[in-house]
Amino acid sequence: MKKRHRLQLLIRVLVGISLTVPFLTIAQNNKTIERMGAVNTESFDQGWLYSRYGLQPDGTRVEEPKNLESTNQKDATWQKLNLPHDWAIAGPFRSDITGETGKLPWRGIGWYRKHFTVSADDQGKQIFVDFDGAMANAKIWLNGQYVGTWPYGYSSFRMDLTPYIKVGQENIIAVRLDTENWDSRWYPGAGIYRHVWLVKTNPVHVGHWGTYITTPEVTSKKATVKLAVTVDNQSDKKVNALVQTSFFELDINNKPTKKVTATKAVTVAINPNSNVVTETQTAVLNPKLWDIVAPNRYVAQTTVSINGKLVDSYNTPFGIRTIEFSATKGFLLNGKKVVINGTCNHHDLGALGAAINTSALRRQLKIQKEMGVNSLRTSHNPPAPELLELADQMGFLVWDEAFDNWKVGKKKNDYNKIYDEWHEKDLKALIHRDRNHPSVFIWSIGNEVPQQRDVEITKHLADIVKREDPTRPVSNGYNDPDASREAGAPVSLDLMGVNYFFSQQAKWEADPRYKDMPTLGSETASTVSSRGEYFFGNDYQNWQISSYDTAHPGWGCTPDEQFRTNAKFPKMLGEYVWTGFDYLGEPTPYNSDDTNLLNFRSDPSKVAELQKKLEEIKKKNPPSRSSYFGIIDLAGFPKDRFYSYQSQWKPELPMAHILPHWNWKERMDSITPVHVYTSGDTAELFLNGKSLGKKTKKQGVDFRLIWDDVKYVPGELKVVAYKNGKKWATDVVKTTGEASKLALSVDRNTIAADDVDFAFITVKVTDTAGLTVPRTHPLIEFSIEGAGEIVATDNGDATSFTPFQSHERNAFNGMALVIVKAKKGQKGKFTVVAKSNGLETGKVTVSVK
Repeated sequence: MKKRHRLQLLIRVLVGISLTVPFLTIAQNNKTIERMGAVNTESFDQGWLYSRYGLQPDGTRVEEPKNLESTNQKDATWQKLNLPHDWAIAGPFRSDITGETGKLPWRGIGWYRKHFTVSADDQGKQIFVDFDGAMANAKIWLNGQYVGTWPYGYSSFRMDLTPYIKVGQENIIAVRLDTENWDSRWYPGAGIYRHVWLVKTNPVHVGHWGTYITTPEVTSKKATVKLAVTVDNQSDKKVNALVQTSFFELDINNKPTKKVTATKAVTVAINPNSNVVTETQTAVLNPKLWDIVAPNRYVAQTTVSINGKLVDSYNTPFGIRTIEFSATKGFLLNGKKVVINGTCNHHDLGALGAAINTSALRRQLKIQKEMGVNSLRTSHNPPAPELLELADQMGFLVWDEAFDNWKVGKKKNDYNKIYDEWHEKDLKALIHRDRNHPSVFIWSIGNEVPQQRDVEITKHLADIVKREDPTRPVSNGYNDPDASREAGAPVSLDLMGVNYFFSQQAKWEADPRYKDMPTLGSETASTVSSRGEYFFGNDYQNWQISSYDTAHPGWGCTPDEQFRTNAKFPKMLGEYVWTGFDYLGEPTPYNSDDTNLLNFRSDPSKVAELQKKLEEIKKKNPPSRSSYFGIIDLAGFPKDRFYSYQSQWKPELPMAHILPHWNWKERMDSITPVHVYTSGDTAELFLNGKSLGKKTKKQGVDFRLIWDDVKYVPGELKVVAYKNGKKWATDVVKTTGEASKLALSVDRNTIAADDVDFAFITVKVTDTAGLTVPRTHPLIEFSIEGAGEIVATDNGDATSFTPFQSHERNAFNGMALVIVKAKKGQKGKFTVVAKSNGLETGKVTVSVK
């Protein structure tokens, strides 16, 4: 057994500051930090030109011309746009495209060009372009000269433009992306779908992702901080550079405030076209620790000077905290046990597609925080930088994942095609970019990879991660955990991630190789449902799935069953549910995705059974284009399961939730089961004031209360929940009147006029009393008055083929969503109007600052 398992993996990370008297006084930079890294970084998102070749949205082909990178290429007719951009989200949805990638035309060849000028004042500087993500097979040219490539669409990467830049003149950057030679088993998006940045530095500067902060010792009185800084010298002369770092507290708006310490200045000699790593140690007195309740942060501001002249400044936000993983004590954050209440999520933002938007992502995280989520798994790829920044700010722990497969693919042209050449580069890019984030507490080298039993590859990848950052545990998501552990592959890891198959967990907790290895449910449940749909006798109807929360694929289970598993194996650190939000693609069970067969790799009879079902589904050509796995639907509206998890993950919150709705005129006097989720332990149900009896949970067994003999009559259902004998919470569901009006509400009353700050407007179909009327699907027409624009609409229906950009959309079970933004630079206000025949018009006004 390896020593690190006996030591129970005490891991302390991420902090900063020093008591040493600084040699060089550095003035505090109290400007709001827009982006981590070099101070002279500017957004490069505006003013791009775009043209698509190869496969077109309608399925036809357009031949790709030659020399599109040339400065002589005529591009006046190309589409003008700003980044981030997902070329596939505009659709159209097509029934001939597989549901596993969202029935959207994401395959194609996209070219992007941008004309820009670099000031003559930048003569002699290094000019870089940083891509946060480009899907996929990116190739970059500047002024007709080939700069480089990065094929993995989820990786962030830098290209050095310096050799080809024309200072004081027009430059043309060209980017070619190819998704025709890329495969995915979910919707990957397409295009330059994350932000791009232009970075200008002097030849001597802090390297790309060139700071690394760790904390070997942390107490309430002092945190010892280690800082490694890589300084690049891209000049042809040897230099002596002075490197120093000051540390400040960082507020919620990314503005440095109180200075807390500084490192001693260090002088280093750097040869031409090389780099040097400086290492310093300091301390922070009475550190404010980062945790999921109080996510305190700091920023390290590093400066590089030559002959007394400042040549570079570099910002590194970080947090101070300790993490410890133990098979006996669980997961400890700053010495306190935390049970992982996590969700897995793909990277798309629903109606916005894969194009990153911070306000949309923040909304998703707020909704999950309300449910009780404290951790996120980046399934199954490196996330957008904004996810980690928000996780740092809002207090989420992050399982940071690299790959969905290694040398052996799940699809013909997935990562297996580039593994040999790129796996180490991609792993290093992930770790170097993310290792200063306090939210990141686990590295994952893969998810359900076909080679998960391979001892050699597992060790190889784990060794790369530990070389680049030994302060966090390395894990892997195993959907064949028994065979993999038998083969010995997880021995090289620090943490066992199990997807679904927990039946032999007790055996492995006793195995000498793994008894001291902490275990986490890296993927659980896979319950499927459609918001507001309730079926009786059959969970699957009309390409929808009942929201009684009992349906799941063969490998999955209900939330209740997973809660029982967690209770049965208390040594497990927690779970990541599949999934927090519905996402584009993978509409299981209405899905012909053959990779589902991999979930039963060790059970040939199950593979054969599922293969037969998949063939039957293919013949029916289901309209489903997005998942049913989400606890929250694609539009961001909670399903009933939301309250199941909330009842378990926020036990201190008085809550009760009744399902289903109570509009069932065709079921008069028919048995209509009633389920209640509550954080209480006992509840009494009333129908029109008459008690239908009390139910009490059996601890560790019952996670919902069920009245399965209720006969439907219209009126009012009311539940009163109790906890420890005292009244705890209530919920009421009423039979509504007929649909009468549209009611609009907005998540924020004020947004910025910057073209990227979005507001999310919820539309409800209500009766005269203001109650949402279920089972209503009127066509709604949206318009806007004033300084705003409609970005997209949605309703959470996984079978809708209405383009997300449409200003008309049917409500789905009484609800719809409108996403809006302000026109850039136009302050004031705008009003969104919703109209539908026979219903009172709804309006809501948003202020613009």
